[in-house]
Amino acid sequence: MAADLNLTWQECDARGDQLEVVSYRVELDLREAASEATTFVSRTIVVFDSTGPSTWLDLVADEVASITLNGAPVAADAYTGARILLHDVVVGQNTVVVEARCSYSRTGEGLHRFTDPQDGATYLYTHCEPTDARRIFACFEQPDLKGRFTFAVTAPADWVVRSNQPEISAVQDGAVSTRTFAPTPPLSSYLIALVAGPYATVEDEWSITRDDGSTQTVALTAMCRRPMLEHMESDEIFELTKAGLSFYDKEFGFPYPWGKYDSVFVPEYNIGAMENPGLVTFKEDYLFRGGATTMQRTSRSEVVLHEMAHLWFGDLVTPKWWDDLWLKESFADLMGYQVSQEATRFDQAWLQFASGRKLWAYTGDQLPSTHPVIARIDDLEAAAQNFDGITYSKGAAVLRQLQALIGTEAFFAGARDYFAAHAFGSATINDLLGALQPHTDHDLWRWADAWLRTTSPSVLSASVERAGDGRITSLSVHQECTDRISGEQVIRPHQLAIAGYSLGSAGLEKSFVEPVTLTGESAEVPDAAGRRADLVLLNAGDLTYGIVRLDETSRQVAAAHLSTLPDDLDRGAVWTALWNLTRDGLQPAARFVDAFVAQAPSEPNAMILRIVAGQVQTAVGRYLPAAERDAAYAALAGVARNALAGAPAGSDLQRTWAELVAEFASHTDELVPDAQALAAGEVPDGLELTDSLRWRLTAALVRRGVWGDAEVEQVLADDDTLIGRTSALTARAASPVAQEQTWRELIDGRPTNDAQRALLAGWAISDPGLAFADRYVELLDTVWDGRVQTMAQRLVTGLFPDVDADDDGRAVLARIQAWYDDNPGSPAALRRVVLEQIDHAQRALRAQESGR
Repeated sequence: MAADLNLTWQECDARGDQLEVVSYRVELDLREAASEATTFVSRTIVVFDSTGPSTWLDLVADEVASITLNGAPVAADAYTGARILLHDVVVGQNTVVVEARCSYSRTGEGLHRFTDPQDGATYLYTHCEPTDARRIFACFEQPDLKGRFTFAVTAPADWVVRSNQPEISAVQDGAVSTRTFAPTPPLSSYLIALVAGPYATVEDEWSITRDDGSTQTVALTAMCRRPMLEHMESDEIFELTKAGLSFYDKEFGFPYPWGKYDSVFVPEYNIGAMENPGLVTFKEDYLFRGGATTMQRTSRSEVVLHEMAHLWFGDLVTPKWWDDLWLKESFADLMGYQVSQEATRFDQAWLQFASGRKLWAYTGDQLPSTHPVIARIDDLEAAAQNFDGITYSKGAAVLRQLQALIGTEAFFAGARDYFAAHAFGSATINDLLGALQPHTDHDLWRWADAWLRTTSPSVLSASVERAGDGRITSLSVHQECTDRISGEQVIRPHQLAIAGYSLGSAGLEKSFVEPVTLTGESAEVPDAAGRRADLVLLNAGDLTYGIVRLDETSRQVAAAHLSTLPDDLDRGAVWTALWNLTRDGLQPAARFVDAFVAQAPSEPNAMILRIVAGQVQTAVGRYLPAAERDAAYAALAGVARNALAGAPAGSDLQRTWAELVAEFASHTDELVPDAQALAAGEVPDGLELTDSLRWRLTAALVRRGVWGDAEVEQVLADDDTLIGRTSALTARAASPVAQEQTWRELIDGRPTNDAQRALLAGWAISDPGLAFADRYVELLDTVWDGRVQTMAQRLVTGLFPDVDADDDGRAVLARIQAWYDDNPGSPAALRRVVLEQIDHAQRALRAQESGR
C-alpha cells in the first residue's frame, strides 16, 4: 500500500492542541528474530484524552491484524499505510488497541536487525528519531505528545533485552521469555529504545552526595556485540559517564531523572549516537580496534557528553516542534565540547570544536539552503534535513558566544530555571529566553533576533597599519554580513578577543591579547597601538561565530611560520582562516597547498594536522586547476614520506602521517612503494599496523591498480569481521575498473546502510569523473522512490559528478541545473540536496578559476 509518510506542522499542531496522551503499553514478539522472518508482531494499547471527535495514529506496518477503539472494532480501511484514521473518538478518555506486523530494518530506521558474520548471532536495536517509532508500534508521532511507555518484549530467554527503564518482571516459557519494563516518565515517541540480542555487558555505578545531604546512585552498563568486547574500553566509557553525570548534576540542578544509564554500541548505525533516556545508543566506530589517537578519543568523549546533555536538553524538556530542534541539539553540541574540556582529561575539545566542528557550520551557512538556527519546519522531511551544521555547530557556537556575553554562571542559572519550570514537558524559544533573562541585563530577545533568526556567517576583518619596525599604529575590527534569505545587512553583537603575534628567534611569539566588544560595523582597538604584531588574529580563543579574514601581511607570515605559533587554539584558527580564504575563492588553492607543504611537517599537534590534511586533499582534488593536481599530489607525497620517517615513535603524529601516506597514495604512484611496504608490515618503530590502517593502504593500492581481488581477499582473511567486510567493499569499489559494478550495486542491489556507505567511500576513491553524469541525472527522477530518505540522500550526494572548469564539466553542471529548474514538483528534500551539490560544484569552479 502506497502511503505518504510525511507529516506537516499544521496538522500536528492541531493534533497536539486536541490530545493529551496518558499511556502506551507496547508488546513486541521477537522470538523469531534470529530466523528468516522479516516481520515481528506488535501490539499497542494507547490511552489518550481528546477534546475532539476524530484524530489519527501513526503506524508503518506490513499488515494490520486488528484495531479497536474503546472496545469497538475499527474498519480495516481506516489504515492508510502510514496512518490509522479514528473517527469515533469520544470527548474525554479513549483507548485504542492495534495489532500489527511490522518489518525488521536493514537501513537503520525503526527496529534494525543485524546478523554478525563472525558468529552468526543476531542483534536488534531501535532508532526512532525523528519519526520512526511508528515503524515499531502505533503512536502519536510528534514530540509534544508525550506519554508513559511500558514495554513488554518476548524474545529468546538467553538474550539480553534492555529498554529505557529497568526490567520489573520476566516470565519464561521454554526457550523464550517475556520481559516487562517499568513505565517511563513522560516521553516523546522518538525517544523510546530497545536492544535485544546476545550483547556483552559490563556494569558499574555512579553515586553522589550533594551539599544539601541528598544522595543518588545510578546503575551504569556498557554494552556491545560479543566480538567487540575486547575493544570496548569500558573503564574509559564509565570514566566519561561519571564525569558528565557529576558536571550536569551540579550545573543543571535537576537530579538525573531516568533511573539507570546504559550505553550500547551498535553496528550499522546511521548516525553517531542517540540520546534515548536510560539506553543511549552509539555507533560501533567509537570502539577502537587498535591504537586510537587523542583526536579519536576526544571525539568519543564529546559524543558521550553530548548525548548525556540531551537527557536534560531534549529528553527532560523537549522542543514542542522541530522548529526548536536547536533547543536540544545546539545545547548538547556545546555541552559535549565544554564538559570534555572542563571535566575530563580530553583538554583539546575546544580545539576540535573550533578547527573542525565549526567548519560544518560555516559550510552550511553559506549554502543556498541555509536557514536560521530557529528554522521554520513545515514538515517531517524538512525536519530530517535540519539535523545539520547550522542546528548543531552554529547553534553551539552562538551559545558559546552567549556565555561570553552573559557569563557561564548566568547561563547555567537560567538553565536550572528552565528545567525546573518545564520538566517532562515541551518548550519553545520564548520559554528558554524567559528563563535566562532574569540573570542578565542584556536584552536576550534582541540578541536572539540577531543571532538565531538570521542566516549567513559574519565576516570579521581587521584594518592594521604598521610602522617600519612592525609596530601597530592603528587597529580596527570590522564585521559584515548579508542575510542570504532576506538580503538584508546583519549586524551582530560580538564579544571576542584579538591577538597579536610577533616574529622572534624561535618563531612566532604572542605579543598581546585584547578583548573587543563589537556591536556596530567596526570598533577601534586603541590599546594595540605601539605593540608589534607581524600576525594579527581576530577571534583569538574562538569565542564568537564568524569567518575571520587575515590581512595580507598576516597571511604571508602564517604561510611561512604558522607551525611555530605557540597556542594550539589560535594556530588552528589561523589555519581555518587560510582555508576559508581558499574555499571562498579569495586566494588560489595553490597558496593553501604551499602553506601545508611548508608548515605541516613541523605541525606539533596531530589533531590540527589531521583536520588540515583533509582540507588540503579537498584543495588539491576540487579547488586546484586540474592541470596542477599531479604535481601537487607528488609534493604531498614527499611531505608525507619524510614526515612519517621523522615522526616520534608511537606518537599520534606518527599514526596520522601513516594514514596520510595511505590517503595520498590513492592519488599518486609516488607513494605506491611506501604503501606496499607499510601494508606488508614494514613499519617505523612504534607504529602499529592496525586493521584500519591496513584497509586504507589496501584501498589506495587497489586504486593505483597494483593490487586486485586476490590481495583484498588476503587482507579480508586476516580481518573477517563486519568492519573487515565493509572495508573490503570500499577497497574493491576503489578500483576504476569496478565503477560499473559499484553503480549497479548501489542502484539496483539495495545494499544495507553500512554497505552503501562503504561502496560510496570506494566510489569516491575511484575518481569516476564525468563518466556516469548522464545516469546521475536520470537517477534523480527515481532516487526518492522506494528508498528511505537517509539512503536516498546519500546517493544524491555521493554520486554527484566532480566537475572541473572546462567545457565538459560546465555542460554536466548545466544539465543538473536544468533538471532542478524543470522539476519544481519533486520532493522538497530532494531538491534541497541537489541544490546544495550544485552550489558546492560552483564553489569548486570559482576556486579553480581563482588560480588561473
